[in-house]
Amino acid sequence: MQVLLAALSASPAASLRGRRGTRARIIAAAQDLFATRGIRGVGIDELITRSGVAKATFYRHFRSKDMLILACLQGWGRARAAMAEAARASGKSGREALLALFDVLDGLFRQGKAPGVLEQVIIEMGPEHPFAQEAARQLDSTLAQIEEIAAEAGLEDPEGVACTLQALLCGAVVAAVEGDAQAAAHAKRMASALPSLMDERDAGPQP
Repeated sequence: MQVLLAALSASPAASLRGRRGTRARIIAAAQDLFATRGIRGVGIDELITRSGVAKATFYRHFRSKDMLILACLQGWGRARAAMAEAARASGKSGREALLALFDVLDGLFRQGKAPGVLEQVIIEMGPEHPFAQEAARQLDSTLAQIEEIAAEAGLEDPEGVACTLQALLCGAVVAAVEGDAQAAAHAKRMASALPSLMDERDAGPQP
């Protein structure tokens, strides 16, 4: 039995899972460091140490720091997309589906997970830098998702609503990274008071 287990653990599938796990661990460690210290403030040696892997293992997965940064940005983008999809799948409709974005974000914060500081990358690197442009592409993708939810809710200005909510979400992420445990809740309160999120029933009778 032990021989069989050893053979299974050494199988190509098991080896592939191991490589994926190592890659994910390196990315997670880098995302934590980049979120708190910025991209320029973290060196390759510190990334290797925080990842807990040998230098050769690190370079087997990422030939350079730039490749790792790109993987982090894309991972953050996927996290933002998943957040929007979770809000859409919450079973809520209309205005409440949009406010559910902040509930999903709060849940991530409580798990110690932040869906990326893409905004800070743009500020740190400058809008013309390739990393900033990749971060902007990821944010634009999430913006389009939020606009779709707003359009499905029947709001008058889906694009404007999406831009406003995106700004609140971005601010909440930055505040959470800086230590505000209630960042998502605060942002949700501000969002719920937006006139653009009010339907006729919520707004009440007009004079």
